[in-house]
Order: sequence, then structure tokens, then C-alpha cells
Amino acid sequence: MATATGKTGNGTKTTPDLEADIKQLKADIEALAKQLAATGEHGYGAARRAASQGAEQLKAQSDAAVEALRANARDIEEQFMTTVREKPVTSLAIAAGVGFLIALLARR
Repeated sequence: MATATGKTGNGTKTTPDLEADIKQLKADIEALAKQLAATGEHGYGAARRAASQGAEQLKAQSDAAVEALRANARDIEEQFMTTVREKPVTSLAIAAGVGFLIALLARR
């Protein structure tokens, strides 16, 4: 058994030795808690940066897609206008036919 004044013959520690070990353990736990907090902050920062970069990439891709759609719409409009200018009578006949079909569908 442990005594108050030194180590016993079987290798157990005395009360002052145990108190010192407890103090050391408390210090180690505090150091680990600080390291975990720092690691958590670092992980949060890294995740935030990654999310920010991902959002920027998505925004750039969506902007590029919108611009491509606008360019396609402009091209189609130009082709349509060119066709109407080249063949106005045909365009008028097609417009009248489409209007007639819409009127028939609207009656039903």
C-alpha cells in the first residue's frame, strides 16, 4: 500500500507523487483541448474556403452558360429576321397558319 512518505517496496506512488501526476494530467488535457480547438478552427476555415471556391466556380460556370444561351438566342433571332427579310410572303403565310392552328386548339 501507499504511504505518505515515499515509495513502497511494491512500486506504488505516494500521495505527493499522485498529486503531481494529476496536475500533469490536467495540464496535458488543457493542452489537448487547445490543440483540438485550433484544429477545429483550422478545419472550419479550410471547409469555408473550399465552399467559397466551389461557389465561385459554380457562379462562373452558370455565368458562362447564361452567356452561351444569350448568344444562341441572338443567333436564332438573327436567322429568323434574315429569313423574314428574304421571304416576307412565306413568313406571313407561316404566321397565319400557326395562328389558325392555335385558334383551332383554343376552341377545344
